[in-house]
Amino acid sequence: MARTKEFDPDAALQAALELFWRRGYEATSMADLVEHLGIGRASLYATFGNKHELYLKALDRYERAGMARIVRELSQPGPALPAVRAVVRRYAVEATHAELRLNGCMVTNTAAELAPHDPAAARYVERNWDHLETLLHSALVRAQAQGELPAGRDPLALARTLLVLLQGVRVVGKATADPVRVRDAAEQALALLD
Repeated sequence: MARTKEFDPDAALQAALELFWRRGYEATSMADLVEHLGIGRASLYATFGNKHELYLKALDRYERAGMARIVRELSQPGPALPAVRAVVRRYAVEATHAELRLNGCMVTNTAAELAPHDPAAARYVERNWDHLETLLHSALVRAQAQGELPAGRDPLALARTLLVLLQGVRVVGKATADPVRVRDAAEQALALLD
């Protein structure tokens, strides 16, 4: 007779996500996870696999939630350019927000900490960036079709510029509490859309 799980795997995955997001992959040990999740080591391994597998599952959960929000923001009917501007400005605000900035973005953190030497993590990062670039590109193409973006602008190049800016905003915001630097950079990038 199979034993039933004595914990909620969904809640445990969310708790692992929060711990990894706050501390990073290397600074989070299996002992930390066992203690933070309140789950026995054997149950943790049986449910999620090793630490690396658990990290990737947590990263996937983080990425899906973040992308769902951006999809909602960029696919509203009506003018597209205000939505793009709002996303960029939201990133800038979140990057310097007292309670949010120290965690940064889990995808950006993964890019810096793991992607250079971890092919699986690099694939997650690249997938996230491809998705974000595609969403921005689609919104900018729509903005151009609606006459909001000048015809001579390259929506793909602009989407790539914004993607790089958004990742940089997360890094700079994590390292400094000065919102002016981040806000000024975001506004200068947005000026490219005029």
